[in-house]
Amino acid sequence: MKIPEAKEIYRFLSKFDEKQFIKLVSGVLNSICVKRGRNKTILVDSTDISLDLNWFKGRIKREDLEEREFKLGYSVSKGYYIGYRLTLAIEYPSLRPIAFLIHQGSPNDATKSLILCTANLRFARAKIYKEILEELKSRRIARNGDTVVFDKGYYGYKNYLMGISRFKIVPLIFAKKNFKMNKLTGIISYPLSIFGKSDLERNKKFFNHLMKSLRIKLENWKKYKPIRSIIEDMFKLAKSSFSLKKLHRYTERSVKKFVCLDVLLIGIVVSLGINSKDDLQRLAEW
Repeated sequence: MKIPEAKEIYRFLSKFDEKQFIKLVSGVLNSICVKRGRNKTILVDSTDISLDLNWFKGRIKREDLEEREFKLGYSVSKGYYIGYRLTLAIEYPSLRPIAFLIHQGSPNDATKSLILCTANLRFARAKIYKEILEELKSRRIARNGDTVVFDKGYYGYKNYLMGISRFKIVPLIFAKKNFKMNKLTGIISYPLSIFGKSDLERNKKFFNHLMKSLRIKLENWKKYKPIRSIIEDMFKLAKSSFSLKKLHRYTERSVKKFVCLDVLLIGIVVSLGINSKDDLQRLAEW
């Protein structure tokens, strides 16, 4: 059996656009990973994707990026960077990657001050929150009644409401100190779409179940912290072992393809039985 050369593989992969490539990789992941059951938990988190730019070793200004696909981004932990942001969704406990989105960095006007950066980052997270749930539901990955876990960066009463009323999932977003359960229960109501249907009482019962489940999980959200942190270990693995730390890619198309391959590698690692927090940490440090 002949082993293909790198240039042959590159030529083959270049025939696919981003959407075709994502579909191809998703199909491979579905074939090698454990099939999902009902009432599963989905973990969602995001990380920065920095591009390794070296334009004659000069300082890159914001205006230099206006005609580029990549933008200046901001991360609370990292600060400013040039590149994109990856949002990844994995299934728990199988840890199978099931969806991901690539976004440009924070809006350019966020560079004016740290306060604006934080405000724009919250706005961007709210947008990503909606988009990732739309992706999970449109592809029938997230089913009615599933629990989707987000960290505090996605916190907001409107996001709890959106998760239950629009997407029919349990949106376990880690709450902040000023969170009040009474305020949340006061704004959540039945979606208007269920009224006028013959199964109104059944729908009411289902949404009551979602709200009860969310209340219980928010009261015990700390036990989900080590579970959600597993996705951070997967990011560390991708950056330390799969070259995701700084990419030598300068178009959105090439970035998406490269990240797609990284997600595939993560899925292969998980399918081989390396699917615990300790295993992922050891592999990332190896």
